[in-house]
Amino acid sequence: MDKKAMIELHNIVKRFYIGTPNELEVLKGIDLTVYEGEFVAIVGASGSGKSTLMNIIGALDRPTQGTYTLDGVDVIAAKDTELSKIRNRKIGFVFQTYNLISKTNAIRNVEMPMLYAGMSGRKRVERARELLELVGMGDRMRHLPEELSGGQKQRVAIARAMGNDPAIILADEPTGALDSQTGRKVMDLFHKLHEEQGKTIVLITHSPELAEETQRVITIKDGCITGERSGTGR
Repeated sequence: MDKKAMIELHNIVKRFYIGTPNELEVLKGIDLTVYEGEFVAIVGASGSGKSTLMNIIGALDRPTQGTYTLDGVDVIAAKDTELSKIRNRKIGFVFQTYNLISKTNAIRNVEMPMLYAGMSGRKRVERARELLELVGMGDRMRHLPEELSGGQKQRVAIARAMGNDPAIILADEPTGALDSQTGRKVMDLFHKLHEEQGKTIVLITHSPELAEETQRVITIKDGCITGERSGTGR
């Protein structure tokens, strides 16, 4: 059986300051396909274009030209309201800075995407509890972000990303703000979600060591994909 393509990017170009003397082409014709159930790393130095690419994959920004299909949906043709739904239901975001709501405890943070998706209160609480247990944060669900360590915050953020059972988890430098030991635990959690739940995961990182742990490593430099190879997995 053919593998299902979750992300299909063809000739993606992104320019800023269009038509001005300082016009800048950040992505220069990116072609990329990610298949269902894959754990893929996009690796590149600062300024390589990987964050811009992540914003386009995450439907946070539109390309200047090219085509993008996400889980069968034409993202380029989608209206803004449809893009909001895509971001909320099809993509689970994990950021380097956690992006938790500071005055809200862990369980309420995890519930947030489900609230926007219209899930009933009882179901939200039940699922948020399950997810916090899954990431090893069951005993911290009533804690505020300021009462949690960096690693604990990131685990809450991963639980939140899983709220609406997204097709894809998009992780942007998820261990960047963590020490190596805590970062290791977070990576182990991604492996667990990939292996036990079959999640499609795209990891954006500047770390060749972390990228190596995934199934496929895509290198981006100066807005172009310059290499692709198999990772070691685990």
